[in-house]
Amino acid sequence: MARTASSLARPWTVQPPHVPVGLDGLLVFDRPSESRLEAFLLSTAIVALAEMGDKTQLLSLVLAARYRKPWPIVAGILVATLLNHALAGAVGAWIMATVGADLMRWILGASFIAMGLWMLVPDQLDEDQASTTRHWGVFLTTTWAFFLAEMGDKTQVATVALGAQYAPLVAVVAGTTLGMMLANAPVVFFGDAITRRVPIRLVHLLAAAIFVVMGALVLLGLGS
Repeated sequence: MARTASSLARPWTVQPPHVPVGLDGLLVFDRPSESRLEAFLLSTAIVALAEMGDKTQLLSLVLAARYRKPWPIVAGILVATLLNHALAGAVGAWIMATVGADLMRWILGASFIAMGLWMLVPDQLDEDQASTTRHWGVFLTTTWAFFLAEMGDKTQVATVALGAQYAPLVAVVAGTTLGMMLANAPVVFFGDAITRRVPIRLVHLLAAAIFVVMGALVLLGLGS
């Protein structure tokens, strides 16, 4: 009887590793450090590849040529990316917790494959997205313009999918943000001299192949 009472008094500490519980569950999962590192590195690589030649990278070129103040522009890109990708990753984690693992496997697999096909479509920067508000200053103008340009962009959609597939969310957002900075910061400092030296088509083909393989693995039940 004493043993029964003692066992009932113990707190229930076991949580499903894939399902976040409350706000803390969106940020910290019971995953080994290898899984966190995998989420971080994969998110960094995928977004860095996807960002090459993307419209937000083109926006970085426009802002750098217009203002010629690289540090406020880079800071604005960093803040805008953190805000945008934190929101996108949280949406992905919420969808995963709401829909459930079985249905989400098919949604994620199809999404990754669709992203791979989307990577083959060249991006263009609209005039409205390239327009900026000068009286806000370089930092705020960059933050606002970049945040808006990233809405519905390839890298934002990829972050939603990665946030649904991998945990913890903080590792995914840190990785996607680093990937964005690796692709955009050199462009801000060195201009299109960087993009001219990079085989954009080959990079897009590589990113597309990674997305398609990831989608196939998820559909086969072999994804993380």
